[in-house]
Amino acid sequence: MKISLNRILTVGLVLILALLIFILPLVAASEFSFRGAGGKGHSFINYVWLIHQEGFVSHLLTSLQLALLSGILNLALMVPTAVLLHLKLAKWRSLVEFICILPLIIPVVSLAIGAQVAMPKFVQNSQYELVFFFVIIALPFTYRTLDTSLSSIDLKTLVEASRSLGASWPATIIRVIIPSIKGGITGALFLSFALAIGEFTITSLLHWDTFPTWTVVAAQQNILGAIALSVFSFVGAVLLMVMIAMFSNRRKSKSNSQLQEVAP
Repeated sequence: MKISLNRILTVGLVLILALLIFILPLVAASEFSFRGAGGKGHSFINYVWLIHQEGFVSHLLTSLQLALLSGILNLALMVPTAVLLHLKLAKWRSLVEFICILPLIIPVVSLAIGAQVAMPKFVQNSQYELVFFFVIIALPFTYRTLDTSLSSIDLKTLVEASRSLGASWPATIIRVIIPSIKGGITGALFLSFALAIGEFTITSLLHWDTFPTWTVVAAQQNILGAIALSVFSFVGAVLLMVMIAMFSNRRKSKSNSQLQEVAP
């Protein structure tokens, strides 16, 4: 099979741009983060400094907890909503899409201050109010991911078959729909988690301390440590994404093997 010259040039241009824009800065930052005192030599001293900073573990765990809760709440809210829109409430899809786009339009300051006042008092006095804000800012991305995933399957046929066999609606969603759109759910969960764990503006406006706000203060003390902190955050996010993908693929492979064993 012949490969056209235009395709070779396009691929080459993309690789060069990726190298210049993404790979080289990352490699340079990684190398700089391992430099020793005064920028001489290489060691793990900056990462040791980072780990031993007061509040590193506590703020990281806080952000992970809030991000995980926001991801679970987001899926619990959006999966049934997206399913209903595809099955019975198609006329409301335009309205829901518009609502989900609003977080990209409304200024963050207005969203943070206005929405906080509208929350119950017991929520306003707890850092868990951030969970609801994280869900809101992730709506444009999680809804589109789930909507695309649901559009790729024959949802009505699957639901009708499940219901005809006597399955309830919760059982249909859990045992039929969710396994069919597992890739979309994994993507939506990761997007929600990534946005939540890296959100700084809303957290700062509401005067809560999480890992992103802590990093701003810690980075002012040590420039090399700040670079190490950036590399640590990036690598941690990538590793988390890889773990989620591996877990999803493993579960999928296990399900396929079980189906093969049952099939005649």
